[in-house]
Amino acid sequence: MTRVLLAFDKFKDSLTAQAACEITAAALKTVQPEWRVTHAPLADGGEGFAGILTRSAGGRMLTEQVTGPRGEALQAEFGMVPVRAIPEPARHQLQVASDVPSDAEVAVIEMACASGLALLPAAARDPWLTTSRGTGELMRAAVRRGATGILLGVGGSATNDLGLGALSALGFEFISSEGGVLELPIPACWKSIVRVVAPPRVGLPPVQIACDVTNPLLGMRGAAAVYGPQKGLKLEDLPALETESKRLGELLCSAVEKSPALMAVPGAGAAGGIAFGLMAGVDARLLPGFELVSAWLDLESELKAADLVITGEGRFDDSSLEGKGPGAVAARALELGKRVHVFAGQITAAGRSSLDLHAITPPGTPMAAALRNAPRNLDAAVRRIFSVTDV
Repeated sequence: MTRVLLAFDKFKDSLTAQAACEITAAALKTVQPEWRVTHAPLADGGEGFAGILTRSAGGRMLTEQVTGPRGEALQAEFGMVPVRAIPEPARHQLQVASDVPSDAEVAVIEMACASGLALLPAAARDPWLTTSRGTGELMRAAVRRGATGILLGVGGSATNDLGLGALSALGFEFISSEGGVLELPIPACWKSIVRVVAPPRVGLPPVQIACDVTNPLLGMRGAAAVYGPQKGLKLEDLPALETESKRLGELLCSAVEKSPALMAVPGAGAAGGIAFGLMAGVDARLLPGFELVSAWLDLESELKAADLVITGEGRFDDSSLEGKGPGAVAARALELGKRVHVFAGQITAAGRSSLDLHAITPPGTPMAAALRNAPRNLDAAVRRIFSVTDV
């Protein structure tokens, strides 16, 4: 019997990782009903992160009303996972103490649920006007629920506010030139901020951020320069946002008595700089997201047990082969001698001759139609490729 591992990442703005696995499994059942199929949806810290990790460990999902990326009220989920249910390799990466209470729980929070780009229509995407406050509110809710640790995934953010919104929800105050406190310190209001006041005690358990990017906060590889345009930043506004980011970063560092060199730490620019803000404000620690997820899902064992590995994402390009997500799954599977098929909406990677690459979108399809029809296109591609047994 052929053992198949489905390890998809999300198809951005179209399919969740779980949905891609389910569509592929259903298609395989029609053309290869004897195959045994296992799901291992991937999550790099973005959409699906909290649900995938929480459910895989038998945790529970909770809902909280929070502030959305444009200040609107919305319902956002986060997970609570018993520490004892987290696989030992993942506990090791999380640096969980050996004497942790048997009933201890870790909160798994996904920034995309509260402050995500996908929550906004294209016309409302503007990093000058978006806030990470809702993410901080989820962290605060986790503390109320008794979390002894917080794991935060920061992919898919709509913000470039250095995490100041999240910090405002955790008790930091941003004082304007008129002496008032700004509840939503969005970049459009930064010019009026003259001082940051840190609370005497934040009261958070250890915070760890799953992060695979290595961008610093500022500069040509920084948060605004690299990720700002996809969040609605106009090219001509980049210098102004950079200048204010540097100034606000220095104000925050001064308030918590930390060196501004923290802005240059690899990964500080993750998710519009929330990694920097939380490292400065609450001593958050960055850890490699894909490595953690792989350990949490015991992906190594799943790959070893499989005869055939099927992975994919919305766009499979050269960056996909640089050590994370489907590219990392494919590389490790090849090392183990497995046959690997990659399905993606668009494929531009030079790839490897040993990878079977399949672009599911018909040539010439407009982007809007490609996103809308991704479920149908994935189903059709899988049926076509695997209707023969020589795979």
